Amino acid sequence: MDTEGYAATVLCYHPRQSETRTHTMNAVILAGGKGTRLRPLTLNTPKPIVPILNRPFLSLQIELLKKTGIDNVVLSLSYQPRRIEALFGDGSALGVKIHYTMEPEPLGTAGAVKNAESLLKARTVVFNGDVLSDLDLGAVLRFHEESNSKCTIVLTPVENPTAYGLVETESDGRVKRFLEKPSYDEITCDTINAGVYVLEPELLDYIPEGKNYSFERGFFPTLLRDKVPFYAYVHRGYWIDIGTPEKYLKVHRDILSGALPFEGFTPNAGGTYVDPKATVESGARIQGPGYIGEGTTVKAGATLEPYAVLGTNCRIEEGAIVGNSVLWSGVRVGAEARVRSALIGRNAHIGHHSIVDGGVVLGDKSVLTDYSRITPLDDA
Repeated sequence: MDTEGYAATVLCYHPRQSETRTHTMNAVILAGGKGTRLRPLTLNTPKPIVPILNRPFLSLQIELLKKTGIDNVVLSLSYQPRRIEALFGDGSALGVKIHYTMEPEPLGTAGAVKNAESLLKARTVVFNGDVLSDLDLGAVLRFHEESNSKCTIVLTPVENPTAYGLVETESDGRVKRFLEKPSYDEITCDTINAGVYVLEPELLDYIPEGKNYSFERGFFPTLLRDKVPFYAYVHRGYWIDIGTPEKYLKVHRDILSGALPFEGFTPNAGGTYVDPKATVESGARIQGPGYIGEGTTVKAGATLEPYAVLGTNCRIEEGAIVGNSVLWSGVRVGAEARVRSALIGRNAHIGHHSIVDGGVVLGDKSVLTDYSRITPLDDA
């Protein structure tokens, strides 16, 4: 199994979850995205398995499903599928049964679910493979039952509705209409599609086979046209799309600050989690919150500023400073180097006295020679 860069056991994602268990159900996670906005990090690592505090992202969604009693999971793949399948196998290590489907060509969000139809004989939960939240999925399923819905869509509120497609509902939660990127005078609500759906199996008949077909532009409008019972559950907790460098960095800040709970996250008195197999030398300065992964060494005289996340087997040399950054496994930061507000891919090397600052993203095996400088042009 290819588990390079992931610790065997680290932290446990802890979504808010009721104890409700439901009858046999399936789940489909749409995990075929190329992650173009996260490049170069996603050139060698598919977006669905980018590490979140050293755990592959998809494992967090699978865990949420398992907590709700759903243990039959279909991963719909298209980009670097072997990397994902090698990581999760048949799902037994996570306590679930994982099936894989491949899109022969881009099929769209609904088309990808249709492609898995032979594996879906019961009610199905669909997840977009790039959204992280503290959603209580048990509460969503109870709402689906109680409203006698055939399709339930989870919505989340946003501060600036003009940047999204809004979903307007009736007072009882029934979906009324979709409004794509409205002007300010058209805004009637603040709720958008959160990328989680519950479907009754007969609704798959609405999706054409072997064609590119979208939930948002095809399937949902058809349900409204045919007056199919279609309801919305509004989730007002944590929700984020991890698909941009800014959001990916924010997820780590939110976990470390406690805005997004992780069960088993037990930082020391300074707010930093230090793996038992990490080495922090006497004289290193650790300013939490932060995370130091297995096998990582922080040398005497180095400084970790708040929100420094170090993956497995990193090495931070004397006098180096790392803050508000996520370093994947095997990264070496040379003596007196400075890394702030950056994302660094696996096995990258930051030379002595180099400066990386201001939203920089470096891919796997990047090398900055000594005294290099990558910063915004106006940085003094």
